[in-house]
Amino acid sequence: MSKVWFVTGSSRGFGRQFAESALARGDRLAATARSVESLKDLVNTYGDAVLPIALDVTDKTAVVEAVDEAVRYFGQLDVVVNNAGYGLFGTVEELGEADFRAQMETNVYGALWVSQAVLPYLRKQGSGHIIQISSFNGIASIPMMGAYSASKFALEGFSDALGQEVAGFGVKVTLVEPGGYTTDFGGSSAAHSAPIAAYDGVRHTFFSALAEIPPGDPAATGPALLKIVDAENPPSRVMFGSFPLNAVEPLYQERLKTWKEWGDLAVEAESVKS
Repeated sequence: MSKVWFVTGSSRGFGRQFAESALARGDRLAATARSVESLKDLVNTYGDAVLPIALDVTDKTAVVEAVDEAVRYFGQLDVVVNNAGYGLFGTVEELGEADFRAQMETNVYGALWVSQAVLPYLRKQGSGHIIQISSFNGIASIPMMGAYSASKFALEGFSDALGQEVAGFGVKVTLVEPGGYTTDFGGSSAAHSAPIAAYDGVRHTFFSALAEIPPGDPAATGPALLKIVDAENPPSRVMFGSFPLNAVEPLYQERLKTWKEWGDLAVEAESVKS
């Protein structure tokens, strides 16, 4: 049987790849984007299998209305992909309050509002799969990406709890943690803080290192996601790309080493010796 998808940020990047892969195999899709004009080609190609919805995920009321509309149209939801999001580049000292809040509104609250809106339907069905598009930066912070990492750490935190809370209802939750891809993540969709000259060296080092990492092909992510949503026992976390896969083991080895080295202090902090 075909699946019914609800994908935020379907106009470009990963969201477009997921949308096209689902539709190409005969699934149906509620595709959301800030402008439905950007979804016209999907409708022209796949007709009634696509429900285009204009949606700003930071608008909680609009999110609820979009989910309700999708359920009325298709009768159910099987796969919900929280893909809408963007990156804010800048050192922590450079981050403006409005920019930081906007980053959290989209990357964290947007995913939260969608998750909350779909859960009553998924619980009633006794099935469903929520896919949270996180990032390698959701487990590892790097210079210039503090705000983005903060948003993805937050997404990982509530999604980890959510997966445990809804398992008994037959609902699954998977965090997808991509590395770098040739999307427009660092281009027109990105935001940048006002630079402070003192951090020019940090900026140069960051962008130079970034240029050395071979990016992944976004077209490969659609088929990969299909394997996840079709799996009988999908992972709670999965990485996309060889860079994060290779980087995560030394990262956690270093964390474990540090925790162990300071283990005596951890015990001392537990109680006061008489």
